[in-house]
Order: sequence, then structure tokens, then C-alpha cells
Amino acid sequence: MNQRTILVLGASGLIGRFVTDDLRMRGFRVVGVARSLSPAQRMSVLDIELPILSLDAAALARFLREHAVDVVVNCLGVLQDGPGSDTGAVHRDFVARLLQAIGDSGRAIRLVHISIPGTAEADRTAFAATKREAERLIAASGIPHAILRPGFVIAPAAYGGSAMLRALAAFPLDLPGREMATPFQPVAVEDIAATIAWLATRDIDDVSVKAVDWDLMQSEQVAMAEVIKQFRHAFGTSGWPRIAMPAALLDLGARIGDLASYLGWMPPMRSTAIAELRRGVRGDPSAWITATGITPKTLAETIGRHPATIQDKWFARLFLVKALILASLVAFWLVSGFIALFVSYRAAAGILTAHNFPPALVDPITVGTSLMDMSIGVLIAFRRTAALGLVAGIVASLGYMAGAAVLTPDLWIEPLGALVKTGPAIVLMLVGLLLLDNR
Repeated sequence: MNQRTILVLGASGLIGRFVTDDLRMRGFRVVGVARSLSPAQRMSVLDIELPILSLDAAALARFLREHAVDVVVNCLGVLQDGPGSDTGAVHRDFVARLLQAIGDSGRAIRLVHISIPGTAEADRTAFAATKREAERLIAASGIPHAILRPGFVIAPAAYGGSAMLRALAAFPLDLPGREMATPFQPVAVEDIAATIAWLATRDIDDVSVKAVDWDLMQSEQVAMAEVIKQFRHAFGTSGWPRIAMPAALLDLGARIGDLASYLGWMPPMRSTAIAELRRGVRGDPSAWITATGITPKTLAETIGRHPATIQDKWFARLFLVKALILASLVAFWLVSGFIALFVSYRAAAGILTAHNFPPALVDPITVGTSLMDMSIGVLIAFRRTAALGLVAGIVASLGYMAGAAVLTPDLWIEPLGALVKTGPAIVLMLVGLLLLDNR
């Protein structure tokens, strides 16, 4: 049993979660830290929820001493600036405090930092520029470190961009030709974990790994089209005819994704994601392979070892549909309330009048239910309140159905079937509620 303690920052993410679990299986004592962990991710008492980004250098140093940390693995990262997300604060400012904390901890600690491939000359986004600034801070610190630059990460789990490529593979849809031809060298997340484990066993005074930066990816260059093709082979959709998405539609989707991020959502299709996608993923893994002796898994080995399970297929098919479901429910509640209140107010109030409601109650009920409908739409639109909005929508719909059954039963046989259609709407809200989890 290896008694070295490894601290994984960002233990709820795609790389961080896998690395945390993998290193534990290898016998390391691993402390996994994230701002929030799902119940399924709390696998150990050493999985800790902590607002790590808000800690100053002194608090970080104290944490490192208290947990007797030997290796810090920094997997923290955010894609784009927005509400609650600051690329500079996460990638640059936090790393500066972390380096100071390691120096002040009084312990011999190696820092393993997860960065991105490419060169500073090709950086066009705040995401890439701040990642590169962090690399420069680490290189100048004099602290034993390894900067790892993984290619396109393929893992059993899928978030963000990796989930989007799976979704494309599950549908007869391609990105525009320019994007499909972009270099996209992949890496298996198992190879990243194996590299970190290899570094963790090296002596802190080993000069050969005192300050290294490696590209982690398969040696053969492939295009994004090849990655999606391999997923299609696993999903059994490789023979389907496909339609290429117009570039203008991709850009529009990125702008819509940017707007959604201001509501608290983290869609994979945002302007930064598209910019980084167009830059491509490429590098030279020869130094990494030579130093560690790790032979990176090929694309076919990583994706094609097993056919996709039904869970994989359902996730890929529902990933893009999730946004459509939630957007349609937001529109449904907002528009229905708006129409009843501003467009067809007399008709809406007339339904109550026609069923002998007391005149003094007609206006308050019509206005109240319309405002309630629009409020439900607003609640669903914001990520933080979406679950509350969906539950409220289900309860309101059941209330409308029950009220109609008692007070206006003739509406159940109305030719357009307005009340009958409420049942499928409730089911759709239930589906949206079940799809809210991101990880």
C-alpha cells in the first residue's frame, strides 16, 4: 500500500473524478476536493466539499499540512467568463495562491497541473490565455512540478464537449466541414491517471521529473471526423446518411449557449468552446512516452473496445434533446401566461364567467393564474431554480386538471382537447426534472 497522500482539486469533473477513483484503486491515499459533489461522488470520507477557490494562501497551506499532502493534482478549470465563472480567478489567481501555499506549507510537495495543448501564439480566448499564464507562474516558481496537456479526453463519463460529440454520433448530423477536418488528437483518461500515478511514485528530488511539461495524447494525428466516426461505430450509426450543419447555425448555437450561461446553465456549445474546437487539439507526446514508458491507447482502443450500451445510447440521444425540452417548457409557460393576460384576457376571463364564477373573483383568478404561469416559466429558465419551477409546473397542471374536473367538466370534451393535452405536458416536465443532473 502506497502511503503517499495525493490531493485532487476539482474531484467532481471529468478528469478529476476518474483520477481520484483510479489513484485510490492503486493504493494511494487520495483527498478529493470540489466545490460541490453529487451524492454518488461522495465515495469516501476523504471526498470533501470545500469552496477551495475562495481560500487564501495561508488557508491553503494549512489545509496541505493538515492532510499531509505529498502531491497536488490541479484539475480546476472553467471554460468561459460569466456569472459565477472567472477564468482569470480560477486559472491564474488561484494557481498563484496555490504555489505560495505549497512554498509556505513546510512540506516537499509536487504539483501536477492539468493544462491544455497548443502554444501561446495560437491562444485566442480568455480560457486559453489564462491557462498559459498559470503555466508561466508554475514554471517560474521553482516548485517540483509537471504540467500535463491532455488532448481530447475520452472517458467512461461524458460532460461538455465530450458529451456533445457523443450526441452528434447518435444523430445523423455533422459539424461543418471545416470543423470536422480539425486536428483532434485524443487521449484516454486512463493514460492521464497512469501518468499521475507514475509521477506520484517518483522521489521529490528526482531531477529528471523536477520540472516537466508533457503533451498527453496518441501519437497519430486524427481529425474530429475520425473521433465522431469511431463513436458512430460504437453506437451502430455509422451507416446512417448525415447532414452537415451550416457554419452560421453553429455560430448561432454558440451565441444562444452564451446567453444560457447567464441563466446559470453550462451548455457545451458556447463561443469559447467553438473557438477552441476550431483551433484543434494537437501536440507532440514523444517526451511523455519516452519518460514514462506509457504507450497511449489509440482511438480505436479507447472507444471501440466495447459496443455502446443502452445507457450510452440513451444519454447521447437525450443530451441535445434536454435543451430543447427545457426551452420548450419555458416558452410554454411564459407564452401561455402572456396570452391569457395580455392577448386574450377577455376570452380567458369569459371561461370563468360562463361557468358562473362570482364576478368579484373572475379578474383576480385570471390575473393570478396568468402571473403564476409566467413565474413558472421564469423559474425553469434559471438553472438554480429549474427544479422548483418544474415541480411547480407539475403541481399547477394537476391543479388545473382537478379544478376543471370539478368546476368545468365540459372542458374535458372540448374539441381541441386543451385539458387532455395537459397530461403529456406533465410527463414532459417530469422528464425535464429527471434530466437536470449534469454529473
